[in-house]
Amino acid sequence: MRAAQLSTYQKWSILIGASVMLSLSMGMRQSFGLFQPSILHDTQITSADFSLATAIQNIVWGLTQPFVGIFADRYGSRYVMLAGVVIYALGLVTMIFATTAVTLTFGIGICVGIALSCTASSMSMTVGSRTVAAAKRSVTMGAMSAAGSLGLVIASPLAQTLISTAGWKIALVGFLGLAAVMLPAAFSAGKADKIEIDKADDLNQSLGTVVQSALGHSGYVVMALAFFVCGLQLVFITTHLPNYLAICGLDPSLGASALALIGLFNVFGSYAFGWLGGRYPKQLLLGGIYIVRSITVAAYFTFPATPTSTLVFAAVMGSLWLGVVPLVNGLVAQLFGLRFMATLTGIAFLSHQVGSFIGAWGGGLIYDHLGSYDVAWKGAVIIGLIAGSFQMLMNTRPPKAKEDVGAALPSAA
Repeated sequence: MRAAQLSTYQKWSILIGASVMLSLSMGMRQSFGLFQPSILHDTQITSADFSLATAIQNIVWGLTQPFVGIFADRYGSRYVMLAGVVIYALGLVTMIFATTAVTLTFGIGICVGIALSCTASSMSMTVGSRTVAAAKRSVTMGAMSAAGSLGLVIASPLAQTLISTAGWKIALVGFLGLAAVMLPAAFSAGKADKIEIDKADDLNQSLGTVVQSALGHSGYVVMALAFFVCGLQLVFITTHLPNYLAICGLDPSLGASALALIGLFNVFGSYAFGWLGGRYPKQLLLGGIYIVRSITVAAYFTFPATPTSTLVFAAVMGSLWLGVVPLVNGLVAQLFGLRFMATLTGIAFLSHQVGSFIGAWGGGLIYDHLGSYDVAWKGAVIIGLIAGSFQMLMNTRPPKAKEDVGAALPSAA
């Protein structure tokens, strides 16, 4: 069955399932920073331990994403997504009983990291791209990213309310309820496995040949390296903003409000960048996001934090939050088609997660040693400006077809 042959019900059930899965998966993950003060108070775990566990989550996510993509491209996405939900739940259960850094790292780091490879942006965007025509692909991915951000609007207030009234362990039980909702969503999204890829979106080459072509394409390499900055900046904010606000003596609920506002404004920002990506050069929009983010971070951290400045900062960052997702995935599809999209976005995402690792762990390490986040945010601003400039100059010409050498990596069925 081709995408054009899908009924309206079939198409919407796939897109809604993928969006719900992405929404809850990312919403919980981006709210983990709210648990840091309580976990540090009730256990022997330190800020550096929590930061390292979060950093390991991001690097595990990045390292496993290409292999998860290969498996999904070969055998189908449904099995991958359902397994990811189960592993996510295992990670949450482990966190509930965590009293040491090792246990916390296994739960929030290893389990959740693997689960995100199976349930977050790479898989959901791959599913969405298969479901609609090429002309609607960018705006559809933008809409899915927008819907995906609603999870933060749900998860962040839920976590903060339960932490304040019943404790952080009960809040994690609440997250288990959200994970349960992800199961039917993943099953529904998996219907995209039955959709055949149009010839225009299939280079008719083996996976090894396409990967070799991508790694030799200057534009793809620049995009992947610039993606590093996205991970560093966003994870630094979600992991350390609640602690930064506590240091500034502001109400703990402000952190939850800021994260929820990020999620709310991301709804509009993601859809807008998906729409714009179908009409204007994606590389210019992507580079612009990195640059404006960096300027916003510099403006916020230069002056003393207040409730008003924090909420304005959250609104601006939210509008730029996941707008990168439809643009990056759109560029991959533009350059290499859809056949191995999950694999190629997974490889690029590894760079993103290296940045996330540094943003999470490096931020905590700098704070523990220097007593402030000044060096961390200044570094994030500088590399963001550099990366955004290079991203705008990216080569967007598709590679010339190469002879298929039947590379070592398995080809898709």
